[in-house]
Amino acid sequence: MKRIFLIVLDSVGIGAMGDAGEYGDLGTNTLHSAFRSPHFHMPNMKRLGLFNIDGIEYGDKVTMPQAALARMSEASRGKDTIIGHWEIAGLISAQPLPTYPEGFPADLLEEFCRQTGRGYLCNRPYSGTEVIKDFGDEHLATGRLIVYTSADSVFQIAAHEDKVPLAELYRYCEIARDLLSGDHSVGRVIARPFSGESGDYRRTAGRHDYALAPQGTTMLDVLKEAGKDVIGIGKIRDIFAGRGLTAHNYTKNNHDGMSATIECADREFDGLCFVNLVDFDMLFGHRNDIDGYARALSEFDQWLPELQAKLRPEDLLMITADHGCDPGYLASTDHSREYTPLLVYGQAIKPVNYGTRTTFADIGATILDYFDLDGPIAGTSLIS
Repeated sequence: MKRIFLIVLDSVGIGAMGDAGEYGDLGTNTLHSAFRSPHFHMPNMKRLGLFNIDGIEYGDKVTMPQAALARMSEASRGKDTIIGHWEIAGLISAQPLPTYPEGFPADLLEEFCRQTGRGYLCNRPYSGTEVIKDFGDEHLATGRLIVYTSADSVFQIAAHEDKVPLAELYRYCEIARDLLSGDHSVGRVIARPFSGESGDYRRTAGRHDYALAPQGTTMLDVLKEAGKDVIGIGKIRDIFAGRGLTAHNYTKNNHDGMSATIECADREFDGLCFVNLVDFDMLFGHRNDIDGYARALSEFDQWLPELQAKLRPEDLLMITADHGCDPGYLASTDHSREYTPLLVYGQAIKPVNYGTRTTFADIGATILDYFDLDGPIAGTSLIS
């Protein structure tokens, strides 16, 4: 029985790609920014070969890495979570998902208001923490929903839990998801509930993402159709709109996600455990918090041996990322167009350096190849 643990360190990019200038991301390097913090400590990832990956010119290289390693290039047009995860799963997106730097069109919001029975506030790109600070009082006074976006392809709805119960907020998100189709097929509609009082509003754990369904076959679909277990941990279910999974476990933070991964490692299954650890991106990258980002990486590194100890002879551990979000890039708090790392560890793995790959999809192709499966996905297996 073979098991693969695929862990995505959300936003842990390792340096600007050649086309980063087209995205306004020249000079970004998420891992290097975190590395400069005195709180950065990743000895276990170093032993695997993290600092041996192409293009990483800092940190101590090891003579004999414990893992196979590669620098991954994104072939899709984009730099967001949805596009990155879809490509990891073998689906390359030739067109970027739509973004709204000037806000959403009036006719779209008019229909949204008609169907929800509520007005809206904001309608422009905004920081999630700042938008509730600036519009929270008016929202509570009027009942209007706070609608905002970012540099990513998202339609976000913030509402106070005392004013709009979670179930009602989720229904509004479902309405928005139905409306956002065709040319307006954004990657995600996101419920952003918050609580607290004026001057002290805080986002709560009731966030829920309503993702666009993948526009083609993914590695997850092939595994599920072949009768394999496909277990999603964290926001994997939301990213793939529930498709291709046989089980899922929502988590609140990195610690919760790491605990759920250990629980999965203690169970019998035949297939893939696909994990997203979101705190790097959500709590630290978007807030330019270098020390917080470094602490989160160090916490992951400290936890890693616990998972390694539970791996069986045929198990594989794959660690990668989906894009960058450089906490040290003060020109922006948005995602960055960066290369990502890939480390593949297991008793059956030779510590080969595969150089720089042309697409994240090589990960999905490798996973299918390891299970002796084939499917209509992009990418080249590292095994082959």
